[in-house]
Amino acid sequence: MNFLKKFNININNNKLLTVALTHSSYANEHGHCENYERLEFLGDAVLEVVVSEYLFLNTNYKEGQMTKLRASYVCEKALATYSKKIGIDKEIKLGHGQINNLNDTIIADVFEAIIGAIYLDQGFDTAKKYIEDIIVPYIDKQIDFNVDYKTRLQELVQTGKKSLEYEVVKEEGEAHKKIFEVVVKIDNIIYGKGIGNSKKEAEQMAALDAYNKSAR
Repeated sequence: MNFLKKFNININNNKLLTVALTHSSYANEHGHCENYERLEFLGDAVLEVVVSEYLFLNTNYKEGQMTKLRASYVCEKALATYSKKIGIDKEIKLGHGQINNLNDTIIADVFEAIIGAIYLDQGFDTAKKYIEDIIVPYIDKQIDFNVDYKTRLQELVQTGKKSLEYEVVKEEGEAHKKIFEVVVKIDNIIYGKGIGNSKKEAEQMAALDAYNKSAR
């Protein structure tokens, strides 16, 4: 699995990995085999500890601010973003009734289940490094997953009376697994690019990219 290989992680117990990627709809259609829900429960706890420790050791924020930041980096939107970025979403096993409805809730849950599998198979230190390698770059860039960056960028651009336009430059994949690539132009110059499983998501990521550049 590329989402593990790129982080130099090899799971010894392949059953753990299979379970972590199995949605209940698939499990029900295949003899009620085990699904990811129990691993998700475990991974959620490990994730919260690692992010909490990182914020405690690397910031001087008060409890309330750390709590707010942690919530941003472990929310559904954030976890789904991480999953899609490293390719976990492409490996999820869904039943026929669910196959056209792979949503962010499932994708986020599987991210946590994968962490649970890594923790059980490789131990806390490996799980911690995996989480930090994925999430810390977002923390360092001060990305807030609770913010609507399209609105933020619009407000920023309006102050200079500049034009703003989103354009889909690439669309590929099967109907239920579409990937969109969007660029955002300010005064006809490309300022940001974004990729997502919907035009809306790709536009949001492009806006985030452009906002980070424009707000510097």
